[in-house]
Amino acid sequence: MIHPTPSTRTTRRAPAKKSARELRSPAPIARPTARSLTALREEAEHCRACPLWKNATQTVFGEGRATARIVLIGEQPGDREDLAGKPFVGPAGKLLDRALEQAGVERTQTYVTNAVKHFKFEPRGKRRIHKKPNEHEISVCQQHWLDNELRLIEPDLVIAMGATAARAVFGRATAIGKSRGHIIKGQSLASEIGADVIVTVHPSFLLRVPDEDRDSAFQAFVEDLKLARKYAPA
Repeated sequence: MIHPTPSTRTTRRAPAKKSARELRSPAPIARPTARSLTALREEAEHCRACPLWKNATQTVFGEGRATARIVLIGEQPGDREDLAGKPFVGPAGKLLDRALEQAGVERTQTYVTNAVKHFKFEPRGKRRIHKKPNEHEISVCQQHWLDNELRLIEPDLVIAMGATAARAVFGRATAIGKSRGHIIKGQSLASEIGADVIVTVHPSFLLRVPDEDRDSAFQAFVEDLKLARKYAPA
């Protein structure tokens, strides 16, 4: 009786299905490969982690003191910032400067950045209209750049201006109305650093407030920023 020769081929197994928990788990946080903000900024200039770079003029990285005790975080660069390559230089930036001055906080002593480093917009004629970044864009930019900025600076206080900034700082959706008006002490942030946090509105919100309410909305923003005075250098 002739017995068949055993096959030397191995049976290919179908890849194991990921569990529901694995599918929900976020991507690992990117650790800084740069040892300074300057080097990190140079890396960010070549970021292709999400599609926003395709239409933006350039990466708009944070700027300010590398040893700042206070870091202010907004949503994303706007039209002026995209063209200039600097954060908060447009109308919202001018409002922020005025509010910081009234609150007694020197912007030159802080570090100012955004949760998302590229301008997201939709064209409307010759204008470029701001479009809110989505969850994926916020998360990717947070893990690649914002978290690493915070790790390198190690601030005592983080000021999250607007819902997108708060989402990036805490790693979860955060209600602005319920969180503003006080210092949230000793938070372990998404970046895995420990810092106090102030949550407030984005200054661009003040540009959209009806005229009759604008002064009171601006003063409320100033009052939020006054909470940061004890962290500001004398």
